[in-house]
Amino acid sequence: MRIGELSRRTGVPTRMLRYYEEQDLLHPERTGNGYRVYGEPAVYRVQQIRGLLDSGLTTEIIRRILPFLNKPDEIHLHPECLTPETAALLRGEAERIQQRIDCLARNRDAIHAYLAVVQPGAPPGPPTGQT
Repeated sequence: MRIGELSRRTGVPTRMLRYYEEQDLLHPERTGNGYRVYGEPAVYRVQQIRGLLDSGLTTEIIRRILPFLNKPDEIHLHPECLTPETAALLRGEAERIQQRIDCLARNRDAIHAYLAVVQPGAPPGPPTGQT
């Protein structure tokens, strides 16, 4: 399929698909006239990239782990293949994500507390620690 069809099927603009290619995340074939051609697995791969980006991972980290991801919950990386640099990146990224989660939880709790004060009869929000 060409880039326009991949874009339609994934909801990702063609400009972003080209960016993913520049970042070495996608690897389309090229026709004689230079058009990009993607196989069916590219649909899943783009959805996977999008999900990883939406979760806050950087393209650098995604580029390092993407070859070892087949399904959302499966990582096929033998422990001996994990470089110390990639392990450090992943640890740092996990810490950064946890900081974001903590900040979001504090903001959620502050909003619920504010609403409890200004709308005392309104139903309370979800308990702390739940969404």
